Amino acid sequence: MKFEFEENRCVSIEQQELSGKVFLVGAGPSDPGLLTLKGKQVLESAEVVVYDALVGQGILNMIPDSAETVNVGKRASHHTLPQEQISQLLVQKAKEGKRVVRLKGGDPFLFGRGGEEIEELIAAGISFEVVPGVTSAFAVPAYQGIPVTHRDYCSSVHVITGHKRNGMALDIDFEALVRTKGTLVFLMGVSALGDICQGLLAAGIVPETPAALLMQGTTAHQRRIVATVATLEDEVKRQGSCTPAIIVVGEVCSLSEQFSWMDKQPLAGVKVLLTRPKERSSETAAKLREKGAEVLELPTICTERIQKNEPFELALKRLGSYQWIVFTSPTGVRIFFEEMAAHGIDCRALGAARFAVIGSGTKKELAKHGYYADLMPDIYDAAHLGRTLRNAVDPAKESRILIPRAALGSPELLEELGDDLEIEDIPIYETKYETSRFVDLQKEFSDGAIDYVMFTSASTVRGFAQAAAGIEYAKVQAVCIGKQTEAAAEALGMKTYVAAEASIDSLVACLCDIVTCDFS
Repeated sequence: MKFEFEENRCVSIEQQELSGKVFLVGAGPSDPGLLTLKGKQVLESAEVVVYDALVGQGILNMIPDSAETVNVGKRASHHTLPQEQISQLLVQKAKEGKRVVRLKGGDPFLFGRGGEEIEELIAAGISFEVVPGVTSAFAVPAYQGIPVTHRDYCSSVHVITGHKRNGMALDIDFEALVRTKGTLVFLMGVSALGDICQGLLAAGIVPETPAALLMQGTTAHQRRIVATVATLEDEVKRQGSCTPAIIVVGEVCSLSEQFSWMDKQPLAGVKVLLTRPKERSSETAAKLREKGAEVLELPTICTERIQKNEPFELALKRLGSYQWIVFTSPTGVRIFFEEMAAHGIDCRALGAARFAVIGSGTKKELAKHGYYADLMPDIYDAAHLGRTLRNAVDPAKESRILIPRAALGSPELLEELGDDLEIEDIPIYETKYETSRFVDLQKEFSDGAIDYVMFTSASTVRGFAQAAAGIEYAKVQAVCIGKQTEAAAEALGMKTYVAAEASIDSLVACLCDIVTCDFS
């Protein structure tokens, strides 16, 4: 048995693991790209996640499906669970031997009450670890073109809570803040904006000092109102505000227009719902984020290999007898080679077989396994794949074809290949529909929060329809990878756009073109 010393106590490693552990993880301001690598690693291994209201949707979707989740979100004047009960919950779950993640917006130690929760953990003898997060006090201004320090304007920055209890005055030494001549960042202060501005003016701040209200920072719908300390309150009343938001006061606010960068991206201000299968979504999401979009990854379908698949097992034993092997998706390629490896079969068994693929994504996946496609149609769909392959096949010499694909594969492939070839069309995986625990799609669309939905197959359209049952499809702007996908979306009454080619790059380019036209 191994031991280690902990606060003057000798505790066995096994005993620590039995009692569980709590990780206080800072989730950052919202953008999932601002979650730290360590935070992501800890989150993905969590057994229980206790999370706040300000944690971004993209980060919540990283939580393992197997993890128990508890929403203890706190908004102004509304607490789902009192702080004392949150602390008790962490202790309880850890004592069950669970790996618990306390997921907080921003940083756990900056007005996150992380210290209070740690005191309870120490009192209960629970092991814990803190994973710092990117604070909104610095990230939100940065995303709006405001550097909180700049040697030509200020030499210090001060973060203050603007929260006050009902009926009570703000407990802030405004005179001390004004004397610093530094940048002032007020968190949780929207409801107290007037009191903050009046307090600074009464303390002698120059009325013309630039000030800003920064709303929904690091998201597609972030917005800023820049004025002065003397005029900010009236300007916010005139333009309207929303939460979450922070207040920044200081000369650096005057740089926002010049330094702003996020709103200059091709897809700035656009929130895209990405419906690709989970194992295929990350690359597409990365391409969209590079263009400035906020991406909500919400896979509406998942794929599961067919177990005890006797026809496929028989096909694997006679791979050398096929003249052509046809792949209709990257998933089919991946499962095909995984099954070869699982059965102890290597590349020598393929003999002289040639490969036909439906499109560039499938071609790319095939190349990962060391094979180049011999045939790919100019138009990436099942009908053109079947037609192109039919024209390339000599029935007298190459009549034996293996098609390992989805259980609900398009019938157009077989129709184009005809009846005089020896074809084994074998389902090797099934497509199933899934929904998110954390995203209310009806609310997202009724609020106008999602601008476009990106569909990469007709099955993703069907999966979306199940996950978003009851929404008004006429409000959905669907960006589709091909004609079949477009037809499925049009059948539901969506407004559709279709990419020039059936590739992810073309799909992203299509969205950029749409947005450019809408904004011009």
